[in-house]
Amino acid sequence: MSGAPQRGGKHPALVHLPFALVMAVVAVGLVRIAMYNWREGSIWIGLALLLAAGLRVLLRDEQAGLIAVRSRVVDTFLYTGFAVMVLFVAITIEGGPLTR
Repeated sequence: MSGAPQRGGKHPALVHLPFALVMAVVAVGLVRIAMYNWREGSIWIGLALLLAAGLRVLLRDEQAGLIAVRSRVVDTFLYTGFAVMVLFVAITIEGGPLTR
């Protein structure tokens, strides 16, 4: 695959931009977890999953890049479901070894 622009004048690297954006938010979450703020870090990861779901709804399959794993409906449902679960756990769990 060459580095030349594809049809429509878009550079091939732009296809990976949604995945890079989601991973950047995940990286923020992992940094917060490493700083012993596990709840805030988990919330960032949940927000990254919601971002992936939103991007999957808004972008066509060709534009979604690596966040398009299955059909649009299944991807959106799973990303949203995992996001809700992660956010629920981050908000409701009390105590644990990482609490202040």
